[in-house]
Amino acid sequence: MRTGVIGVGLMGLGLALRLRDAAWPVTVRDLLPEREALAVVAGAAAAVSPAAVAAASDLLIVAVVDAAQTESVLFGPDGAAAAMAPGACVMLCPTIGPSDVARFAARLQAMGLGCIDAPMSGGPARARDGSMSLMVACTDALFERYESVLRQLSSRLFRVGPRCGDGARTKLVNNLLAAANLGAACEALALAEHLGLDAQATLAVIGQSSGQSWIGADRLSRILAGDTEPRARMALLAKDSGLAMAMAAQAGMHPAFGAQAAALFHAACEAGLTDEDDAALLSLMRARRPAR
Repeated sequence: MRTGVIGVGLMGLGLALRLRDAAWPVTVRDLLPEREALAVVAGAAAAVSPAAVAAASDLLIVAVVDAAQTESVLFGPDGAAAAMAPGACVMLCPTIGPSDVARFAARLQAMGLGCIDAPMSGGPARARDGSMSLMVACTDALFERYESVLRQLSSRLFRVGPRCGDGARTKLVNNLLAAANLGAACEALALAEHLGLDAQATLAVIGQSSGQSWIGADRLSRILAGDTEPRARMALLAKDSGLAMAMAAQAGMHPAFGAQAAALFHAACEAGLTDEDDAALLSLMRARRPAR
């Protein structure tokens, strides 16, 4: 099956390389030539535009950052949708609002194209080794047709329903909880340090006790080891938690912990941590401690 990936950033590159592991033909496009080059080394082809990727693809995977970028690559100048053959399919992997997913799906369907709502979770390493989570919403026919590709990309494949937008809803609920978990973990570790406890020893205890969370353990173990390389930028969790709160408000809900988490990540971006790994939230929590 001919596959295309638009957006070979931290997650998208992992997707492209997983497809190449299975010897599927892959064509990629990214705004950064150096990202394209990493995929080309693995045997992918690089295209000059989203339309060129689409023309070479039966399944087009969009792995850009937000709804504006998604709309641009699909429907903008040299957009992918108009260049796709009838019956081809677009797989939407960005974390965007459910209403945007539904809107894009409707436009694609009006053009005779399929749409798979499939936001992803787990980080670049798990995207590369195929152990990330995919939250898939699409028709039964599309799921059956592309199931082999989906399972190549994800060993944690969740079929959440047939309605495009439900994948996005599931992802935003997950990411709101991830934001709350990470914020609480950073606050707790900053408290431990203020009390004179060894941070790594405390994290080891938490990791085997009731306070454990995957995102807290993953992020804090790295930053305590001095690894500050961005895997997931602060801006992304700030965006996702904001989208989750907007989704909740539209549904008449006002999650209290979610609101605090969203505000915390917004504050981190305001403090100049936008492009840092989201684990850098620990530095913000440390700065909030009173002087000893």
